[in-house]
Amino acid sequence: MNNISFKSNYNMPYLLNKQNQQIAYKKIKGKNPGIIFIHGLNSDMTGKKALEIENFAKQKKLSFLKFDCRGHGKSYGKFQDFTISDWKNDLVDMIDKKTSGQQILIGSSMGGWLMILASKMRKKRIKALIGLAPAPDFTLKMYKELPIKNKNEIIKKGITKIRKWNFTYTFTKNLFKDGKKNLVLKNKFNFNKPIILIHGLKDDVVSVNVSKKILKKISSKNIQLKLLKNSDH
Repeated sequence: MNNISFKSNYNMPYLLNKQNQQIAYKKIKGKNPGIIFIHGLNSDMTGKKALEIENFAKQKKLSFLKFDCRGHGKSYGKFQDFTISDWKNDLVDMIDKKTSGQQILIGSSMGGWLMILASKMRKKRIKALIGLAPAPDFTLKMYKELPIKNKNEIIKKGITKIRKWNFTYTFTKNLFKDGKKNLVLKNKFNFNKPIILIHGLKDDVVSVNVSKKILKKISSKNIQLKLLKNSDH
């Protein structure tokens, strides 16, 4: 059952994972290396970045895949029911079951964390990484910045709600606990393939220092950091 696709009433194809949960995706057939776009926290595959990259892939006749992590967009479940490990597994499922050959992973914000995790698990399948304001390990900073009231709710109830970035998030103890299991910036990471990091200097969500830290931690000899003077997150 874990490799079955079907279409919804909205003509949206889904992948059923091992838990029989639907992961919505869109795929365009084309040449390899293919491109996989991974969205950010509380985003989905309909965002502007996803659409721009999809149009680029069409122009270049490249294979392209984008999807909604569970708890996002049109995929199964509620946001608060999932963790970084779950979303990492969603990406790996897409690589394994919906693509063939070499892939370029393009991760936006949280997607930048997921692409690094997936590249460790499927190194032979990954041609290159492109991070758009990548946010690996963001759960550490997010928990640190929570008001005392919210931290107490996390400790006592295992869940809290907070208004952040013009949206009300529901954060759980599981999210923060699981985040610690998936940290990628604590140790050096060997990935000797091309990497491009793109970060706006006016980004007030993810600091450009995160991209600079990735530069230090990843061993690739072919890595670039492009700073955009007038761009935000």
